Amino acid sequence: MSVTDGSFLEVPFDLHYWQQEAAGQYPNGLPKPYSDDSTQWIFHGHPSKSDAPLQVAVARLLGYRWPAELDDTMELSDEARVLLRQSAELLPFGDGDGIACIPSVSGEAPAADRLLNLLAKAYEGQNINEQVATLLTQAGHAGKSLESWLRDKFFTQHCNLFHNRPFIWHIWDGLPDGFSALVNYHKLDSKTMETLIYTYLGDWINRQKDGITVKIDGAADRLAAAETLKKSLELILQGENPYDIFVRWKSLDKQPEGWEPDLNDGVRMNIRPFLTVPGVGKRGAGILRDKPTIKWEKDRGKDVASAPWYQLGPEYGGNPGDRINDHHLRLAEKSLARSQKQKEGV
Repeated sequence: MSVTDGSFLEVPFDLHYWQQEAAGQYPNGLPKPYSDDSTQWIFHGHPSKSDAPLQVAVARLLGYRWPAELDDTMELSDEARVLLRQSAELLPFGDGDGIACIPSVSGEAPAADRLLNLLAKAYEGQNINEQVATLLTQAGHAGKSLESWLRDKFFTQHCNLFHNRPFIWHIWDGLPDGFSALVNYHKLDSKTMETLIYTYLGDWINRQKDGITVKIDGAADRLAAAETLKKSLELILQGENPYDIFVRWKSLDKQPEGWEPDLNDGVRMNIRPFLTVPGVGKRGAGILRDKPTIKWEKDRGKDVASAPWYQLGPEYGGNPGDRINDHHLRLAEKSLARSQKQKEGV
C-alpha cells in the first residue's frame, strides 16, 4: 500500500518478450485513440456509439460538446473522426442558452420532444420509437416515457456516470407536474441565471396565475411552488451568506460576489448554493432533483502559511493550515476587499 519509487525500478521486466507480444498483436503499430466512454477526453460525442446514449443525447441537447470535438489537433482514430463529423450534424439540435425546460415554457417545446428530435437524427434510418424504447430499457426505465425518465431518472444517473460532478443540473420546484429545467452548468453565468429566473420561470409563473383565474386544477399549488423556487434562485443569484460560493484557494478580494462561478474552481465549489437553499425534495438536495455525493468537509493535508485561509482552521475547532471548505462570507466583506485591492492597484 506504500510502495517507494525505487521499488518499481527493481521489478523485473523482459523488454524483448513484450516487444514480441506487441509486434504480434499490433503489427501495424499501436491503434490510434478511440473511446465510446462518455467520461473520457477523447470521446467522439455521438450518442449512437456511446456507453450511455441518453446521457450523451441530453448533454448535446443542452449544448455541451466533448473536448475531442473542439480540438482538431487531437490524435484520434479514423473511426473517431467519422463519428466526430456525424456529431457535428447534431449541433443544430443543441440549445443556445443551455436551458431546456421539461414542460413547455416560453414558447419552447418540451425537453422530451426536443430530445426525441435529436435522437431521431442520431439514429437516422432506424425506427425511432423502437430505438427510444430500447434506450429507456437500457437506462432502467422500461415501458415508460422519455419525459418521465428526464423528470425522475436522468439527474441521478448523470451524477453516477460522471462521478458526482454533474455538469447538467436538474433544477425543479419539488412538484411532479411543476417547473423543471435542465441546465448546462458550463453556460450558467449570471446573465443565463437571470434568463432562467425571469424568462423561463417567469413565464411558468404567469401561466399558473392565468390557470388560477380560469380555475385549472393544481394551478395554485404550482404557483406557490414556482414562487418559492424563484426566491431560492434569487438568493443564489445575489450570493449572500449562506448562499455564497467560497473557494478555499482564493483570497477574499477574488471570491465570487453573487453568482459568479469560475469553471476552473470545479463543480464541487460552484454547486454548493444550489444544495444549500431550502430543499424542495430529497433531503440535502436543495433545489436539485437529487443530491450528488459531495462534501465540503476539510480536505486532507495542510496548507502552507502563505495560503489565503491558513488561519481559518481554529474557527472550526481545528488548527492553522486546515483546508476548510464549508465556510461562508458576506457580500459586504468581499466588496470591501475588492475595493481596497483596486485602490492599492491605483
